[in-house]
Amino acid sequence: MKHNAVYGYARVSTKDQNEARQLFALQECGVAEENILLDKQSGKDFNRPAYRRLTRKLKPGDTVFIKSIDRLGRNYDEIIEQWRILTKEKQAFIVVLDMPLLDTRQKERDLTGVFIADLVLQILSYVAQTEREYMKQRQAEGIAAARARGVRFGRPARKKPEAFPALFEAWTKKEISAREAARQLGTTHKTFLAWASGIRL
Repeated sequence: MKHNAVYGYARVSTKDQNEARQLFALQECGVAEENILLDKQSGKDFNRPAYRRLTRKLKPGDTVFIKSIDRLGRNYDEIIEQWRILTKEKQAFIVVLDMPLLDTRQKERDLTGVFIADLVLQILSYVAQTEREYMKQRQAEGIAAARARGVRFGRPARKKPEAFPALFEAWTKKEISAREAARQLGTTHKTFLAWASGIRL
């Protein structure tokens, strides 16, 4: 497969303003300025018009340079999916500047380059997934330990009005309805019943 066009892709968010560093690195490795596509978006908004434009442009044998692997996606599942699309569906080469092993151009000589790149991606994905699971486990253990010490989570309990005990007693004796008790307490029927049931609000 011969090499055709060479592109660079950069992505920055409002919290990660390293646009100049990425653009400089891409130009240093020979990507023409007009062939560098840049997306800017906030952390939670992953709308990427430039990346979509890039994938439409790509033809078999084209090469895409990126500064680091996390430019392809928000998590490793997404990164692996984009890697598959670019290398298998689009049949393009990918070069990750921060990780020399992630360079599929070696495919022209043998399958070793692609095999190593895919293997590295799988290892990164496994490590990332394992770390996410460890973090969830540590968080759960921390919450359990805090609860054992009497720490309460969530918003503070809503304090019952001083008149609640008397109205609660009247309600239990069926002297007034729950709705009437709630009205006198200045709260909702549902809240009064929750208080009466001992539910913490």
